[in-house]
Amino acid sequence: MNIPSEVISRFDSAMQAAQAAGEPEPTAMSLATTAGDGSVSVRTMLLKEFDARGFVFYTNTRSNKGRQLDQNAQAALCILWKTIFRQVLVEGSVEPVTDAEADSYFATRPRGSQVGAWASLQSEVLDSREVLEQRVEEYEQKFAGTDVPRPPHWSGYRVVPDMIEFWYGKESRLHDRFRFVLAEGEWLRQRLFP
Repeated sequence: MNIPSEVISRFDSAMQAAQAAGEPEPTAMSLATTAGDGSVSVRTMLLKEFDARGFVFYTNTRSNKGRQLDQNAQAALCILWKTIFRQVLVEGSVEPVTDAEADSYFATRPRGSQVGAWASLQSEVLDSREVLEQRVEEYEQKFAGTDVPRPPHWSGYRVVPDMIEFWYGKESRLHDRFRFVLAEGEWLRQRLFP
């Protein structure tokens, strides 16, 4: 079920306010995933798209996060904008983006990042920086004079929320919190104690 327009409006407003306030990395978000054995991992990612379908990020699907999402297609996001004292929490299921979406986004990346997507065995043990640099050089030579295609192991994921919470910082820690929860096919809006 699509995200309500009020949620999209709130999120867009917060993102624009963070950008206007000079937030150093306004699309940065913490992404939490869980392995099949229940172990939890969190890392910082960049939000690349947000619309009525959900929140999109891109990565090497063979990475630790990719393997965990294969085992348990659930995730949580936390987007904190310190400059404007706001935060958004998201929880939901995760689905892969289409190949067309991944291809389209990959084509917009700087060439060095495109080559790096081929060269990096993300999350694997690396013996030395020189090994990575050698792999980068190999792929730069391989794709010299041509466009760099998207690696088959590099794609995107969409977090399809069933919960989104907006946190607005206030004095004396008496914050405003608004939670939107998907229950039985309907989005419910709740105000929470701080």
